[in-house]
Amino acid sequence: MASKSSYETSWADQWDPEPAYSNPTSNKKSNTSKFSDKFDKTKAAASTGVRKAKAGATTAIQWIKLKYHKTTNKH
Repeated sequence: MASKSSYETSWADQWDPEPAYSNPTSNKKSNTSKFSDKFDKTKAAASTGVRKAKAGATTAIQWIKLKYHKTTNKH
């Protein structure tokens, strides 16, 4: 059996859109900027989600306080 180098692909690897190996001539800065862009988008989405959760929790607590206040003030 002949040994394969790390740059040869198997039948299954031919269908993978991104190769498992790294091209030594690739530009590292473009990969870093892509990561940075994705990280910024993820951070913004997480921040928005946290703000919405905080607003929802605040509204829920105020509603509970209002309901409790209405029931305890009856004579």
